[in-house]
Amino acid sequence: MSNPRLADRYAKSLVDLSTERNQLDTVRTDMQYIQAICKASRDFLNVLRSPIIKADQKEKMLVAVINGKVSELTALFCNLLVKKGRERDLPEIATAFINQYNAIKGIHQVKLTTAVPVSEELKKSIEASVQKANNFTSVELETAVNEKLIGGFVLEFNNKQVDASIAFDLREIKKQFLQNQFVPNIR
Repeated sequence: MSNPRLADRYAKSLVDLSTERNQLDTVRTDMQYIQAICKASRDFLNVLRSPIIKADQKEKMLVAVINGKVSELTALFCNLLVKKGRERDLPEIATAFINQYNAIKGIHQVKLTTAVPVSEELKKSIEASVQKANNFTSVELETAVNEKLIGGFVLEFNNKQVDASIAFDLREIKKQFLQNQFVPNIR
């Protein structure tokens, strides 16, 4: 069970501490690393969230995974989470930290989903277009591939979605045929 308020509070504390120690960018990189591990390994998440595995075993596993790959501040923060019994919330805290970092730095997350992979040139062009059209100071583009779109793209940012995919157009045409607006006009 995720607890966004708890994640935001822990993330805010880490943001404040890392800002105070002038390590905000370093801790952001660490949180991106932790977030990537959580996304890549379901087993890692299961261990963190398991009520059966003891805290000292979780701490050893966490140290083995992050040892030498994150800063001392992040390692101490992760150990604190284990000691407080909050290790299960680590993925949400990492996400909340990155979101708060992006808010501080004025970075806007943009997700582009296409039917086929896009080139680096096109990514940069889309970043520039979104940045210019919305007066964003900085844009961070994440790409995904979904073959079900058939063609076109779906662009998501700031809780907005621009769906310019062929699949969307086909769904709209299907709705029009199901409504059957033209049959009464023929008779």
